[in-house]
Amino acid sequence: MALLLVLCVAGTLTACSSDSNTDTKRTARPPSKPAKDKPTKSAGPRAKEKQAVLEVYDRMWEEQVKAYAKGDHKGTDLKKYATKEALGGALGDLLSMEQAGTATKGAPTHSDIKVSMDLNREVPTARITDCLDISKWQTIKESTGKVQPFPTEQELRYETTADAERWGKNRWMITKLTPHGNKVC
Repeated sequence: MALLLVLCVAGTLTACSSDSNTDTKRTARPPSKPAKDKPTKSAGPRAKEKQAVLEVYDRMWEEQVKAYAKGDHKGTDLKKYATKEALGGALGDLLSMEQAGTATKGAPTHSDIKVSMDLNREVPTARITDCLDISKWQTIKESTGKVQPFPTEQELRYETTADAERWGKNRWMITKLTPHGNKVC
């Protein structure tokens, strides 16, 4: 079950591309309150869009961590930040967790975050690539609170990607999350 949860949780991330001017780092906490990446007043539209995408990504993860901790998306804002496959993946994980009687405690951390964007499309898109560390995001048995160990072959740090779309003038949504468990970071 732990492997399924890890794959599903991480399965909430998509492919890899990079923009040399877009590297950011977030470590030691779930990405929920970006502090260092705020654009300055002189930052251009691209920097502001990048910041908006990262804020939605952070909030999506924050809400997903909340949902997994209680085994239910009700009472979270997950639907405000994730749609399509990303939301479906999280809801599928929650159903599996409910059936297994599990939840999570702790949170993943993220580092080496890169963002690439295509703002010239009819529906602008972005791709976020990061290194997801799940070592402190544990699956527990709800009835006992006992931590379920990771399978021995499970990588605890691996590349993940998230696809996002801008809806309207300024609303970004995470549309797909994909783990790349074979790309250890």
